[in-house]
Amino acid sequence: MKALFTSSVSRLVISASLCLGLFSSPVGAQQPTPDSQMSTANPEPGQLIPSPPDLAASSWVLMDASTGQLLVNHNGDQRLPPASLTKMMTAYIVEQEIDGGSISDSDMVSVSENAWRTGGSRMFIQEGTQVSVEDLLRGVVVQSGNDASVALSEYVAGSESAFADLMNQQAQRMGMQNSHFMNPTGLPHDDHYSSAHDLAILARHIIMDFPDHYQVYSEKYFTYNDIRQPNRNRLLWRDPDVDGLKTGHTEAAGYCLVASAKKQDTRLIAVVMGTNSDEARAAETQRLLNYGFRFFQTRKLYDAGSVLNKARVWGGDSDTVRLGVKDAVSMTVPRGSADNLTARLNLPETLHAPIQAGQQVGTLEIKSGDEVLGQEPLVALEGVEEGSIFKRVWDSIVLFVTGLFD
Repeated sequence: MKALFTSSVSRLVISASLCLGLFSSPVGAQQPTPDSQMSTANPEPGQLIPSPPDLAASSWVLMDASTGQLLVNHNGDQRLPPASLTKMMTAYIVEQEIDGGSISDSDMVSVSENAWRTGGSRMFIQEGTQVSVEDLLRGVVVQSGNDASVALSEYVAGSESAFADLMNQQAQRMGMQNSHFMNPTGLPHDDHYSSAHDLAILARHIIMDFPDHYQVYSEKYFTYNDIRQPNRNRLLWRDPDVDGLKTGHTEAAGYCLVASAKKQDTRLIAVVMGTNSDEARAAETQRLLNYGFRFFQTRKLYDAGSVLNKARVWGGDSDTVRLGVKDAVSMTVPRGSADNLTARLNLPETLHAPIQAGQQVGTLEIKSGDEVLGQEPLVALEGVEEGSIFKRVWDSIVLFVTGLFD
């Protein structure tokens, strides 16, 4: 009796090597197997990678866009003035308002004197005129217009300070622990700061949350009021794989750049802050991206809906439930090391009906050696209703009896 139920009542910890067959098949024969041991294979020569480049900058990070994992981190959590990188948050909130239906990209925004008078880089909107949200958004992203940023902030929240409250609330929700915003432009203020890590988090949200809006970050020029201005991100011209995001510059911040590029299935986000010139920020960011694509690759581990295991269910109209992942699972790892990844399923000691389809019941943990690279929700791929009163009573008795043997 004990042998029959031990695997159901003890904490289920499952480990298995992720082989190539599992990458490609949604329900492979090589599923994680109970009680198998973690791979302890020694690194192969192909897995060795050099140290990341030492950049002429204050802070930089390289992030895997698929998981948010940092591949390179140098002073990534240092609080620094973000300059116009701030406008990524401004644009994010506007895009969120559009997708939520609160505003439309065709809405016409009246330009206030306050917006018109805002100094620094400008879209050159005129006081008393009306400009569409769509044009203002391009003015923010492509032209880095402070005037456009203020006009949008006033339209969305009523004032710059109220909009800054929205920015800080959103930063908290995203887990941006070293960011605080005082305005939508990035103009200097002692209490206005962010970090390279936080800005990478923000960039990832822009890419993942609003893909329909993301293409604006790749536009090289925007013309408004017969004034044609180029996007200040030089990498859009130099590297065909780069498709965004934003530059920033003030005397205090130096020259900064957040850039994202995609090659095949690998998308990386690079943030470089505090270089000494426009050319330097582009060159140093390119070095970081080149390093990432040269020595890392993204591999698909599971397709959406993959069945990873079946678990015992107590008190249900079925004795088992299929468990797996709702969304596709990918991981960016050093080239040549993907075959040494291991999977681990963590489940509670017992699962009781009812269970709804899509309900999270545990976690899927992806590891390389002892390092946890990422976690994904482990969900029920089907529902299990409560069983009959006889079934529930019988399962309760069985659980009680097996508990006596533990």
